[in-house]
Amino acid sequence: MARTLVTGNYAAGLALARAGEANRAARGCAAGAYPITPQTEIIEYLRAFNFSKGKIVPVESEHSAMAVCIGASLNGARSFTASSSNGLAYMVENVYAAGYYRLPIVMIAVNRTLGPPWNIWVDQGDSLMMRDAAWMQFYTESHQDLVDTILVSFRVAEDPRILLPAIVAQDGFVTSHTQMVVDLPEQELVDRYLPHCKIPHRLDHAHAATVGNMAWPRETQHHRQQIQEAMELVPTVYAEAIDEFEKVFGRRPGGAIETEGTEDADTIFIAVTTMASTLRHVVKERRAKGEKVGMIKLKTFRPFPRAELLRAIGGAKKVGVLDRNHSPGSGGVFWNEIAATLQGRDVVVQDYLVGLGGGDVTPNTIAGIVDDLALRSVASEPVWREVTA
Repeated sequence: MARTLVTGNYAAGLALARAGEANRAARGCAAGAYPITPQTEIIEYLRAFNFSKGKIVPVESEHSAMAVCIGASLNGARSFTASSSNGLAYMVENVYAAGYYRLPIVMIAVNRTLGPPWNIWVDQGDSLMMRDAAWMQFYTESHQDLVDTILVSFRVAEDPRILLPAIVAQDGFVTSHTQMVVDLPEQELVDRYLPHCKIPHRLDHAHAATVGNMAWPRETQHHRQQIQEAMELVPTVYAEAIDEFEKVFGRRPGGAIETEGTEDADTIFIAVTTMASTLRHVVKERRAKGEKVGMIKLKTFRPFPRAELLRAIGGAKKVGVLDRNHSPGSGGVFWNEIAATLQGRDVVVQDYLVGLGGGDVTPNTIAGIVDDLALRSVASEPVWREVTA
């Protein structure tokens, strides 16, 4: 593998391209392509890649981009795309269709604030509005985490026990446009890691069939139950996928959650993506001062890793959740899930809404949150924390 200084978008584009090229001896690959800031560079990279057996199809809208992916996947190709913000919103109908068709499409969501008012910086509301779609969702912390998670996502999504699409999210600009040194996977290693894509219900001229036809209530309920059962298998298949990844690439991607200092912590903070890096720094500083604080980086949002979270939180009495998203009238989306997970436990679960619209979440910002939770004996409504504009 070549250690190279690249942007997050370049790393994502290369990982998608290498995954697509790895299917050249089977049904090839295809992607629907429509640009939107801060995702555009991914599409530009894919358009420039010389696929042996694949096509990047420029379209007139994000809705059509996902339609291309659906058509390609129904024909047995490895399929992928990328989008952001209102582009994802425009794609919603076909995002749901892809999940219900059980098509293992991988989409990079470069998280950006939904408008209006128009804002091009990071906020996770765009991908999180898909939380009830039949898609796996993974949130990445760094450029390397992004590359590795993309490849793992293809392997999990295409596993015959799963056959569900996956969103791999990265922070707009904070990850997408900054540069870090990354181990970029060579094609030969990706070929070894990813089996040929085999979609058992793909369209076949020799065996005519229709898809998406009318169903009665009983069949619909069975369909949703099968999706739930597949989601429940994701942790097992994901664990197998990272075991194999380590054998092929010589490093181990992170699991559904990662912890720091949780073993004896009285207070635990939970964050995703790049905020987790800053939180880790603050937690290490506080522990060096003797404070019993810990952290959990949440990577998997769908399926939601309830069992892993409960084990990691253990006997902690306070949990602070850092949400770079907002569900109006409720609070942070991650906080809602975590509060439900901890229902019945004697624990204070406090939500902090921070960094919405792309404000910088600095160590001082998080230190203030740590101090705030230390003074609380009961949880309040979600707390809005001011950050640098």
